[in-house]
Amino acid sequence: MGRVAAGEIATELRSRLARQAAVRMVFASAPSQSDVIDALAAEPGIDWRRVTAFHMDEYIGLAPDAPERFGSWLSRYIFGRLPFAAVHPILPGADPEATARDYAALLAEAPIDIVQLGIGVNGHIAFNDPPVADFNDPLDVKVVELDEVCRQQQVDDDCFATLADVPLRAITLTVPRLLRADRLFCMVPGRVKRNAVRAALEGPLSTACPASILRTHPDCTLYLDAESDPHA
Repeated sequence: MGRVAAGEIATELRSRLARQAAVRMVFASAPSQSDVIDALAAEPGIDWRRVTAFHMDEYIGLAPDAPERFGSWLSRYIFGRLPFAAVHPILPGADPEATARDYAALLAEAPIDIVQLGIGVNGHIAFNDPPVADFNDPLDVKVVELDEVCRQQQVDDDCFATLADVPLRAITLTVPRLLRADRLFCMVPGRVKRNAVRAALEGPLSTACPASILRTHPDCTLYLDAESDPHA
């Protein structure tokens, strides 16, 4: 699944770079995305020097060099491996609200071409968990409280040793900000995601499953494996 998705993202990147000067892309970071990110980094014929990279969410309260930070994860898997035009990490710092405003302004400087994302166990996209997701959010980037299902997923994914270690807050791109990108590629492997996928595909359009809103995007591709596909 990761190789197929990476190949199609790479095709999209090459196509856009053939007809425009630069590409702006948002990357997700999670163990579920490691296969696609690793495969994408190895794809030939992409002029990464014309790609500006963003990422979609980051924990608040971790040390700047903490390996659990999403920025650290992306640096290991792709940002540190390729010659991007620019990489814009989310650095919460001492004033996360100001960081969110500044990051929103950075994103707004030009259109976002591509977003690579996943779906959480509770149906979240980025860190828009059901309690905080807003399909009409007036903000592009915001500070959120993480719900316990989302935090437990980080433990189950071996990103943290215990639930107490998982931060309570994060900065995230909002649902409307993600949906304004031209092209979405959504990778969702694993049996633990099956119920979320079913709700996203077949349930009501509701913040009870934030990923359900992806059905309204005109150009979003969903990639599943045999374990996450509710009809397999």
